Amino acid sequence: MLFFALLFSFLSFNNNVTAQDGKALFSANCASCHHPVKDVTGPALQGAESRVPDKEWLYKWVKNSAALISSGDKYANEIYNKWNKTAMTAFPNLSHEEIDAIFAYVEAYKAPATDAPKGDVAAQETDNTWLYTIITLLLAALVFVLWRVNTALDKAANDKQGLKTKKTIPLTRNKVFIACAGVVLLALSGYWVANGSIEMGRQQNYMPEQPIFYSHKVHAGINQINCQYCHVGAEKSRQAIIPSTNVCMNCHMQISEYTGDPLYDYEGNEINGTAEIHKLYEYAGWDKDAKKYKLKEDGAIDAKPIPWVKIHNLPDHVYFNHSQHVAVGQVQCQSCHGEIQEMDEVKQFSPLSMGWCINCHRETNVQFENNDYYKIFTKYHQEIKDGKREKVTVEDIGGLECQKCHY
Repeated sequence: MLFFALLFSFLSFNNNVTAQDGKALFSANCASCHHPVKDVTGPALQGAESRVPDKEWLYKWVKNSAALISSGDKYANEIYNKWNKTAMTAFPNLSHEEIDAIFAYVEAYKAPATDAPKGDVAAQETDNTWLYTIITLLLAALVFVLWRVNTALDKAANDKQGLKTKKTIPLTRNKVFIACAGVVLLALSGYWVANGSIEMGRQQNYMPEQPIFYSHKVHAGINQINCQYCHVGAEKSRQAIIPSTNVCMNCHMQISEYTGDPLYDYEGNEINGTAEIHKLYEYAGWDKDAKKYKLKEDGAIDAKPIPWVKIHNLPDHVYFNHSQHVAVGQVQCQSCHGEIQEMDEVKQFSPLSMGWCINCHRETNVQFENNDYYKIFTKYHQEIKDGKREKVTVEDIGGLECQKCHY
């Protein structure tokens, strides 16, 4: 029972709490230390109500386990010693109904089937460029055929009436047609060359296959893990930093199987979440059965780096600082990366072009309030105070100067 209290570290709800609420709370707050039917950091919780002396004892344990242990309670001290005398957090504000809801979910829990049928997969976006090209060519061919038919009918009608048909000049000798065609071809060629040059090096919607299927939807969305817990550099340095394996293992030392909704890759193939966690163990050198790291002969951990594929790349001549945007500018991750908390597989959401950055600097208001970094702009603060200015954009504080990003 060592970590029973961790099951209840969530906000107070109304007294009409259900087992369904218990599932959501368990998944969001307790899964890192507990499993309904397996011992992890804390004990398996299924059947816990039948193991404790009575329900009132359980309520006391959750609300203040330290007090129960200090009182000399025999069973409390037995559990405390069994689980290495780890201190537990007291939760005196939790109601009995909340505690009951958690255990209602735990008691009703059933391990998911390993061969669950594949569900419907949302239709993937497709590129219709070739379809539109074919339709355009077919329409052009139809126009040409109709033009030829119309010309033939005019000639037949003139011959029937004895009228002289005007001699048709071949298109290859028609100066007007040649001039118009030349202008059109020049314009199209210029567009293709310019557009190709502009798009060179860009990779919007780039979604490479990663060595481990990592779902941001599961971690940042469903389980509400803060982006900066993994990407620690986003707030403090230029680079957001790809998290090291030990950051993953902080949670996955205990979470060895995936029990959430079915996962699918971009092509609609079902992903075995538990197998992906075990891939992490292979890279980390973790023995999931012995619950310890595998060691080499020299005593070092038998681990290897995960070869993550970088998605967002800027040219070498571009300077971008994450901390300047996240910590100072208080820009949300979604502004550049899209609804990352809804992505199973991450893609490059924004074009990351110079025009895109400039437009953002022109339109984005600077977070002047409660931001000590901008105290030096006394003129703008005074204008806002006097009612002469409603907002300050990044452009106003020099965000369009070339040297800000190229130096």
